[in-house]
Amino acid sequence: MLFVWFFVFCFGFCVFCCYLWSFFALCVGFCDCFLFRFVVIFVLFTFYRHLPDGAGPRLATLRAAPGDVVLTQNLFGRDDPAPWDAWRRAHPGVPVVEDHSHDPFSDWARHSTAPYAMASLRKTLPLPDGGLLWSPRGLDLPRPAGERGAGADLKLAAMLLKQAWLAGRPVPKEMFRALQQRGEQALLGGAGPASTVTATLLPLLDVAGLRAASTRNAHALVAALGAGSPRWRLLTGGPAGAAPFRVQLLCASAAARDALLGHLGEHGIFAPVHWRQDRDGFTSGDGEAADWAARILTVPVDHRCGPEDVRRVAAVLGH
Repeated sequence: MLFVWFFVFCFGFCVFCCYLWSFFALCVGFCDCFLFRFVVIFVLFTFYRHLPDGAGPRLATLRAAPGDVVLTQNLFGRDDPAPWDAWRRAHPGVPVVEDHSHDPFSDWARHSTAPYAMASLRKTLPLPDGGLLWSPRGLDLPRPAGERGAGADLKLAAMLLKQAWLAGRPVPKEMFRALQQRGEQALLGGAGPASTVTATLLPLLDVAGLRAASTRNAHALVAALGAGSPRWRLLTGGPAGAAPFRVQLLCASAAARDALLGHLGEHGIFAPVHWRQDRDGFTSGDGEAADWAARILTVPVDHRCGPEDVRRVAAVLGH
């Protein structure tokens, strides 16, 4: 069975609390907002190393035992499922939950054999909220609980205002950015069904066409950037048929990354960082992962871009 949820990560409350005091293993680069959803139920965390360097997860650093739960991720849509398939076969007593948010419709996601899989929809599709939760093995799943939240309304308003701003309308950027941030916060931890907008639009979307356009634009930008720059290098790779989630750059230093973020912003290109890590706060303790987090950024080329947009982004990065 497959459910469309208001916010897919609330799945954790329904499944992981069954493993009270067990370890929940996740990669060192995972978004820290996810972690705080579980602290209140006393789940103990441990981390394994998985960097976006094309080498895949360092499974030797994953120390899980029966009763623990492991969360894996198709990081930036460029990972190969083979190492995880082999690890699951060698550890049949450890449930694995796959996060396919960076490419919900990959071959890996569609042909997964994991106990559970999930994906946020709004990261790759023009939707304000929603996520997918399914069990490739046909296991029982929790159903959505509660009411639809207000986060989707805020996100939708932000999307419409941003579209008007990009078209040159007199919309203050701070207005839609504030709505976007408020909407994201309102979505966290919700367990209700997807908004009416998402539930209505999702079946009508040309998902294959949107995925193909995003992939085409990512490859076009990589080709246009060529060998890269002394200030940054491209992160590429992935199995055949992979649909990379935008384009990631690894800068020479944290200062170089922040300077590049400012340079892009001056040209109306707002590059997100996946994900900032607070070395003095809740962290994995992996120094190399923190170093990568301080130097990486994502260039936002997706299905909304045309060839001229890609060329403009490449030109801005070249200066």
